[in-house]
Amino acid sequence: MEERYNPKHVESKWQNIWNETRIFKVEADPSRPKYYLLEMFPYPSGNIHIGHVRNYTIGDVVARYKRMRGFNVLHPMGWDAFGMPAENAAIANNTHPAKWTYANIDNMRAQLKKLGFSYDWDRELATCRPEYYRWEQWLFLKMYEKGLAYRKESFVNWCEDCQTVLANEQVEAGLCWRCGQQVRQKQLWQWFFKISEYADDLLLHCDQLPGWPEKVITMQKNWIGKSIGAQINFPLEARDDHIAVFTTRQDTVYGATFMVLAPEHPLVHELSRGTAQEKDIDAFVEKISLQDRSAKSIEGYEKEGVFIGAYCTNPLSGSRIPVYTANFALMEYGTGAVMAVPAHDQRDFEFAKKYGLDIIVVVNPDGKELDGNAMTEAYVGPGMMVNSGPFNGIDNRQTLEDIAIYLEENNLGKRAVSFRLRDWGISRQRYWGAPIPMIHCNDCGIVPVPDADLPVILPEDANVLEGGKSPLPEMEDFVNVECPRCHKVGARRETDTMDTFVESSWYFERYCSPRYDVNMFDTKAVDYWMPVDQYIGGVEHAILHLLYSRFYTRVLHDQGLVQFKEPFTNLLTQGMVCKETIVCAEHGFLLPEEIDSSKDRRLCRKCGKPVTVGRVEKMSKSKKNVIDPNILLEKYGADTTRFFCLFAAPPERDLEWSEQGVEGGYRFLNRVWRLTANWMDAVRDINPFDGSPDSLDPELREVFRKTHQTIYKVTRDIEDRFHFNTAISAIMELFNTLSGVDLNGGHPAKLPVLRFAVESMTLLLAPIVPHYAEELWHALGNKSSIMLAAWPQHDDNALEKDELLIVIQVNGKLRSRFQVPADTPEDDIKQLALQDDRILKFIGDKDIRKVIVVKNKLVNIVI
Repeated sequence: MEERYNPKHVESKWQNIWNETRIFKVEADPSRPKYYLLEMFPYPSGNIHIGHVRNYTIGDVVARYKRMRGFNVLHPMGWDAFGMPAENAAIANNTHPAKWTYANIDNMRAQLKKLGFSYDWDRELATCRPEYYRWEQWLFLKMYEKGLAYRKESFVNWCEDCQTVLANEQVEAGLCWRCGQQVRQKQLWQWFFKISEYADDLLLHCDQLPGWPEKVITMQKNWIGKSIGAQINFPLEARDDHIAVFTTRQDTVYGATFMVLAPEHPLVHELSRGTAQEKDIDAFVEKISLQDRSAKSIEGYEKEGVFIGAYCTNPLSGSRIPVYTANFALMEYGTGAVMAVPAHDQRDFEFAKKYGLDIIVVVNPDGKELDGNAMTEAYVGPGMMVNSGPFNGIDNRQTLEDIAIYLEENNLGKRAVSFRLRDWGISRQRYWGAPIPMIHCNDCGIVPVPDADLPVILPEDANVLEGGKSPLPEMEDFVNVECPRCHKVGARRETDTMDTFVESSWYFERYCSPRYDVNMFDTKAVDYWMPVDQYIGGVEHAILHLLYSRFYTRVLHDQGLVQFKEPFTNLLTQGMVCKETIVCAEHGFLLPEEIDSSKDRRLCRKCGKPVTVGRVEKMSKSKKNVIDPNILLEKYGADTTRFFCLFAAPPERDLEWSEQGVEGGYRFLNRVWRLTANWMDAVRDINPFDGSPDSLDPELREVFRKTHQTIYKVTRDIEDRFHFNTAISAIMELFNTLSGVDLNGGHPAKLPVLRFAVESMTLLLAPIVPHYAEELWHALGNKSSIMLAAWPQHDDNALEKDELLIVIQVNGKLRSRFQVPADTPEDDIKQLALQDDRILKFIGDKDIRKVIVVKNKLVNIVI
């Protein structure tokens, strides 16, 4: 063992050994318990960032720990390689998306290997490979056969610069999250997955995910958004048609004084066409098409709208009510139409006040009579029905069901359930994605690509057009095909590609048999490995990725390919990595290497002027408060980098970056190294102590007890909570105990006890700093990898203390303390407390009402 710790040498050595021995390669083994550990796979941006390092280090610790506990551990890695980020980056760097992606994968793979993660690289996959996406094309066809994949015309968020559709979550303040340009509403033919078919089941199983964070479950429930109410049909004036609305407040229908349609509703143009309102409607709809139409943004807008020029009839009151289109109505909620009840909905109230519309009270609070003309805000509470025909005088909560029944009996509507969840639009008008396996024939319509013709391969020699426009529609060799049904030439291949979330909705199943070529995966392998036991990733994926994965797994279940519905048993959402921002008045945000910290104050290296230290924020390239992992690896090595990421904060909390913290971790590892090196000659050939602690002197008994306490503490912290920071603290305490031991002389069991302690400490460090632990383990005389060693087990008997510290309280306040042998009877402890000199002085002549003894901890005297 070298005298000085040399991270570069140690890490290079052991990474080569792991690679040569393929120690992390794994196969299904029904005779052993399995453990599937998975971190969300990365988009190949070209370089890993410190957030990746933290995420993958958390997972690697658990994988290594479980392997040492005897589990057959699957820990794979791959690449979420399709999608707009890769395409935009390639365009910005004047290269092809395929070339850009594959080069980045090679670079990031090398970076991950330098960090020593225990991946089975034989299972590596990239979603942009035809052998991967052919199977999601196959499942698309199966979904199409069952009506779960369909095409319809719909309004979408459209970015002209990116030439593609965006999800609501990808629109920020009306701008594209990628390019920052204005997003507009545009009507396009789109392919959809019918996730709404599974809405009830997805919601039901939210309560059957005990290993998920409550905040994630709540977010999924809210996104699915089940509402129970009624559908009410409002007949249109002078037309044999009606407007259907969904409402959860059918008790207020008599108070509906106007109708509101979402600007995207097909009736908006249809009803206004040929009226005096037509131009105003067209201008309003165009204006709204440029606004952020997410529900969150709409809440902040001032309510505005335009009269369409048409009327409908309130089916219960018989009143003639005007039809408006307004910015607060969403096509994606309910039917896209809102029966407006201004007396009992604040949004409707504000709109009615602005446009001078009637306000009719239909629910009065108990003991009070409201006047619609005098109201200053909507009343949304319970009360008695008024102005509601046969329902007057009844509690409004009771009439919810009564009115629903009345609507059904009179063919005016029906009881209904609505979900906020909308079908998943998977069409992307971009090049870098999996082709949708459909063909458009002038005679036959839409025709599926035959299974035998899969995969529909994305031509990787295509040149992305100016502005990011997809080249696929212009590629005659790709587009022009023979119709597989009528065999006529002139049919055209679908040129939309799939949303990249499709690829990430089943990759975890593919990892179970990544080279399987006769189906999506080997069902026997999936039966063994799935579901994922522990999934780790950012909370930003709490809705879309996780929800889509749950949906996709249900499709696979109904296809008979998997036996489970939920893909992830346990979920950990790790916190962000944060760092202070540094700003120069002349040069703006600065990178850490652009700052001179050698003087009393920090200066900008570019101009020499003092800088301003800003808030601690999430690391981001735009604010330059980022740390390059390569710099850390070069200076400190992978193990120190891992050590800091684990020690600085619990995994679910944000981690504040600290150079001093990294230095502190490096110093600790060097201290452990020096102690071990100094002891190595003495303990290398010694067998670890395995006798009774009763045979040891007090000093060694304390070392032995502390070692077992540490084993217990580290095991519980990793097993139960993933609190690696407190596990590391426990190892530090053990080291401090060992540092105070004189190696020479003393009890004949000294060297065996110290061997046991050093060996145990090394095993406990193995998942945390694996290269480092391997070197110590080897130096102790072990021939095989520490990853093949068993995790240490604590002895309950060894945890017991020889003496107990007993606290004495009087009326709950600390007044004294004393030590007693651990086997002292409870009555004796009570008497010793009552005889304590300080307690006797404090009690004086006061009466003792009772004495409470908490076993092995305290005595509380109540006076």
